[in-house]
Amino acid sequence: MTKKTLEMSVGVFMLLGFAAFVYLALQLGEVPFLKNNDSYIIRAEFDNVAGVKKGASVQVAGVVVGDVADVRLGDREVAILALRLENGVKVPTDSIASVKSQGIIGDKYIQLSLGGDEENIDPGGVIVETESSLDIESLISKFAFGSAQ
Repeated sequence: MTKKTLEMSVGVFMLLGFAAFVYLALQLGEVPFLKNNDSYIIRAEFDNVAGVKKGASVQVAGVVVGDVADVRLGDREVAILALRLENGVKVPTDSIASVKSQGIIGDKYIQLSLGGDEENIDPGGVIVETESSLDIESLISKFAFGSAQ
């Protein structure tokens, strides 16, 4: 093998290695403009979403079917969550979104309880029925100071 052939082989090997590295970095980094559009967004309004963060999981029957894409405060002083769901997940209009906790002090997530309606919420639609986060600190203080009923 000549010196020129060896240098050419090493160059091609380095280019292929660099291309593979770039491909893996983009795939693992989940660059939004390169991802397949295999999800859609629906919104849910809550009175209280204490502890729910962007990226929290959205689950149906304990199976992760999406994540929280955005958390913001709405006009009527309600928390609005944008839920990014997989395309295969159909959410009937009578479904309920609840803020739940993984264990006693675990991370918060959104639990979807799917309803039985034949009509589904369209992408960009809003879940009407929601159950807000349970504030354990306020419950303990109410119980400790005797104002719990």
